[in-house]
Amino acid sequence: MTQKEQMLRGNLYNPQDEQLAKEHLQAQTLLFQLNQLPPCQKQERVALIKQLFGKSGQNVWVEPYFMCDYGYNIQVGENFFANYHCVILDCAKVVIGDDVLFGPQVGVYTATHPLDAIQRSQGLESAKEVHIGNRVWIGAGARILPGVHIGDNTTIGAGSVVTGDIPANVVAAGNPCKVIRTLENESSPSAAGKQG
Repeated sequence: MTQKEQMLRGNLYNPQDEQLAKEHLQAQTLLFQLNQLPPCQKQERVALIKQLFGKSGQNVWVEPYFMCDYGYNIQVGENFFANYHCVILDCAKVVIGDDVLFGPQVGVYTATHPLDAIQRSQGLESAKEVHIGNRVWIGAGARILPGVHIGDNTTIGAGSVVTGDIPANVVAAGNPCKVIRTLENESSPSAAGKQG
C-alpha cells in the first residue's frame, strides 16, 4: 500500500513520501497563483479554485489568503463562500455541503499526529475526514478538528474549537464547542409563516 493510500485510509503515513511531496508542491503552486491574483480577475480566481478542489459546485468563492495541503480532498457544494485567511488541511476528505459560509480565519483540520512520542519524532501522521452539512455557517476564527461532522442548518459561533460532532439545526459555540440553542422550530416553513 502506498503512503497516499495509507493517508486516505486514516492510517499512519509519511507526509515526506515522494508522491505526496509532489502533489503537495502542485497544490502550493496553484495556491501561489490564486493568492497573487489581482482582485479584478474574478473568473481566473474561480477557475483556479475549481482546478484546485476535488469537487465544487458552479458558484464557489474563496477570498485570499487561502491555504490547503492537496486540494483534491476538498469537496464543496453549491454556493460555497470562504472569507479571508481560510486554512483547510485536507490530508483526508473535507466534504462541505451546499450554501455553506465560512467567516474569516476559519480553520478545518484533518491532519493529526500520534500521541506516541517516538512515532511523532519519526515524522508520521494520520488524518480523519471532516464533513460539514448543508446551509452551515462557521463563524470567524472557528477551528474544526479532525474527524468532526457538523449537521445541516447549524451555526458554529466565532472562535469556537469544534472537537466533536455537532448535530443539525443548532447553534453551537465555545471551547470545546457545545450546543447552546436548538433551531428546529425556527427553521421550519410553518414557523417561518407564523413569524411573518
